[in-house]
Amino acid sequence: MSAISHELPSAAVNAKLIALISSSAVVFGILLSGFVINEPAPYEIYMAGLIAIWALFGLRISRAAMPLPVLLVTMNIGGMISMTQMADLAFTPLYLSVSLFLAFSAVFFASVTATQPGLYRLIFNAYVVSAVATSLLGIAGYFHAFPGAEIFTKYDRAAGAFQDPNVFGPFLVLPGIYLLHLLLTGPVSRMPLLAVPLLIIVSGIFFSFSRGAWGMFVVSAVLLTGCLFLQSNSGKFRLRVVIMTIAALSLLAIAIIVILQLPGVADMFTQRAHLEQSYDTARLGRFARYGIGFQMAMEHPFGIGPLVFGKMFGEDTHDIWLKMLMDYGWLGFVSFLTLVLWTIASGFRILLRDRPWQPYLLCAYVAFIGNIGLGTFIDIDHWRHVYLLLGLIWGAIALEYRHQRLLRPALAQARS
Repeated sequence: MSAISHELPSAAVNAKLIALISSSAVVFGILLSGFVINEPAPYEIYMAGLIAIWALFGLRISRAAMPLPVLLVTMNIGGMISMTQMADLAFTPLYLSVSLFLAFSAVFFASVTATQPGLYRLIFNAYVVSAVATSLLGIAGYFHAFPGAEIFTKYDRAAGAFQDPNVFGPFLVLPGIYLLHLLLTGPVSRMPLLAVPLLIIVSGIFFSFSRGAWGMFVVSAVLLTGCLFLQSNSGKFRLRVVIMTIAALSLLAIAIIVILQLPGVADMFTQRAHLEQSYDTARLGRFARYGIGFQMAMEHPFGIGPLVFGKMFGEDTHDIWLKMLMDYGWLGFVSFLTLVLWTIASGFRILLRDRPWQPYLLCAYVAFIGNIGLGTFIDIDHWRHVYLLLGLIWGAIALEYRHQRLLRPALAQARS
């Protein structure tokens, strides 16, 4: 009996230690996600090892989340078939390897959050820290705050620790929306603590001068506010949401007005604020290439090979749907479209249910909608945060499935 009493605390300590190590490992991966200046980035190398180790020790995929790996793998099979249409493979195997890695990363995040729901809070907090850090780098680069800071800019726009400001800006949307959610729903005493990182992240989005990121943040913020309003039947809470929204908008408006007074900022803002740029409407600009690409898709059902479109026209597809048709063929296109629609429908069905993980699902869901909308004007197939969003949403879908299964015996017993 005494032996058992000694063994139990030891087992409990070991379990706690394993949980702490595994949680810390995931958090560290999220912290690395904001630093992608070179490829392969530390994030890819670290996460590939972490996923492999986790798989060896029992990475479990819920039956409810099975559409995620099936459709992502099918999409990549389409890419491999498309590769057979190429005369020169060049870097295509590496490109598809990254695609597969990102697919597995989505499955990984879906699995770990479904197994350990407490990871949601840690993941979101780590994402905020990473976003604040890379935002500060981008802002410092834009203002040449120290020698060599220009490495954190591109085209005179803040890029943070990213290669492209058009990826840097959208990366910041989810943590910005999460902080906005905390601002709208948390105690008033926490507002100053939340306002500072939110302003830093919003400034990062602004100085990226990415029209897509601007639009994403606005659309996601509107969707978030609307969902919070619908979720509660309390008139007091709804009034609070309205007041806090007005306060947040006023704060952001004042901050933007102040920023626009800085030398050069207003000129860049005016230039980037136009809906159409010269590279959109040129003879072989973005919009013209859309028409050419979709016509090519009718003639090449297997695709033309990853990255070939960009070599042919000097610019990439800048449209995720055209990207799928060209690089992954019709098989990849149908798989990705099915995954997007399934994710939106399944996520929407459980979006407003009162669950411990609901705030994280809500933030990830509205950010995912924003990313998919932006995908109509830019390639998002290798954006790491998009696959993280997929994993977070499908993790919540799996959690809801398990929650309902646990409820069924209790409901059946109550009816009997």
